Order: sequence, then structure tokens, then C-alpha cells
Amino acid sequence: MNDFENNDYQLRANEADFFRDKGYAGPFTVMPPEEMAELRRYIDEELLTTDGPSHNRLQSRHMDSRRIAELACHPAIISRMANLYGPDLIMWATYFFCKGPGGVEIPWHQDLSYWPLEPLINISAWIAIDKVTVENSCVQLIPGSHKAVYPTVKSSPDMAFATMTEPDCIDHSKVVNMELEPGQFFIFNEKTLHHSEPNRSNKRRMGMSVRVTLPIVKIGQDEAPLHPKHCAILACGKDYMGLNRLMDVPR
Repeated sequence: MNDFENNDYQLRANEADFFRDKGYAGPFTVMPPEEMAELRRYIDEELLTTDGPSHNRLQSRHMDSRRIAELACHPAIISRMANLYGPDLIMWATYFFCKGPGGVEIPWHQDLSYWPLEPLINISAWIAIDKVTVENSCVQLIPGSHKAVYPTVKSSPDMAFATMTEPDCIDHSKVVNMELEPGQFFIFNEKTLHHSEPNRSNKRRMGMSVRVTLPIVKIGQDEAPLHPKHCAILACGKDYMGLNRLMDVPR
């Protein structure tokens, strides 16, 4: 039995149904907190103190770090995604969302507004590197919001993104706070509305996003927010289309 067949890594039927109905699922565990503590030291002291493949040290570190590539493609994440999207998956983007004390608000948005994918099919994982709470600005979600596409407007200058979902579309009575222990993650799709408040605590909040799509999707690998020479990784199955630049897990 390989890791992708391990029952501990499979979505249960009720979890898959929940994802289809609500647009997200979790939290799940990719590693215990003590393992994440050691990986966090590596991220802080080695990885993010060096330049990566992008102009942004937080972006695409799966391309130059075996440990990050293996985390992004971990069976605990990819097997659950495969239960929903099928056995052939391409992991195409990683990013560290690092929000220190005083870090600004990320406005309500749907990810499809920002990505160079054709067609727009994606499932994401958000992995907690630090302990993530309401106090230090956990991700907030609106269940069921993935069933529509909402208009966008210009956001205020004090927010992290230039555009945001039209505020009148946000039903704040439904907000779910996704608090996570280090090493936990949740999954969500490209239309699920999400957001995070300013970090009003004295504790950092770091998480890593993992973006996964299907071989039928053309990734605009030379378009923003990606970068020239960007490469994806075949996370499981086969690349039966050959549309995108792929690489092996770094040595």
C-alpha cells in the first residue's frame, strides 16, 4: 500500500459531501506540532533568509526546497484532494502568508479573481506554520459562498490586495474562523470567499498555501502573480495533456 491509499489520508464520505456543499473542509493534520516546530526553524532560519526562484522569497519555494515540495505534495493533502478531483493532480503554486504583529487586513475575496488558469479549476490547502487563532488573524470563510461568483471593487489603501469582493455580498452572520494548530490545514476551492483581519496581537501568523489543479488546465506560468521559469510538480497520477512546465521534486 502506498501513502495515497492510506485510509488515514482519505476524505470520508461526509467530509466530501461537506466540501461540495460548503466549499471547504478541515481542519486536517499533515504533521504534529513538534514536527512543524522543526520545519518552522528551517523556514525561518534557512529558507526565507535566502533568495528563491522568484523576486519574492515567500513565493514558489517548492522549486528550490525539497522539504517544501514534499510538504506541498504530502499524501495527507493530495490524497484528500484526489478524493474530490480525481487521481491526476498538478501542484502549481506555493506561497508563505506571513503576517506579523500589525500586519494588514486581507480583504474578502475569491481566489479566481487573481489567478492565470484556463479553465479556472483549483483546490487549495492552507497549512498552519505557526499557531493560528482569531487573535493573530486566522483565515475566515463563508460556507456555501463557492456557489456564486461575486463582483469585485477597489479595496482601500490599507488592505493587502488592490481589489476585493463587493462588501454588500458578504454575509457576516455566516463567518467561520479557521483556527489551526501548527501542522494542521484546511482545503477550499477557487470560489470560496475568505478573508483575514489585521493582526492585532503580538504574535506572528504564518501559513503556507498550496495550489493544485488538473492536467486539463493551462497555467499562465509567465504571467503575474507567477514569474518567468515558473514550474509546477506532478503531485499524483499522470500529466496526460502536457500543457505546463513541470519539474521533479528538488534534490
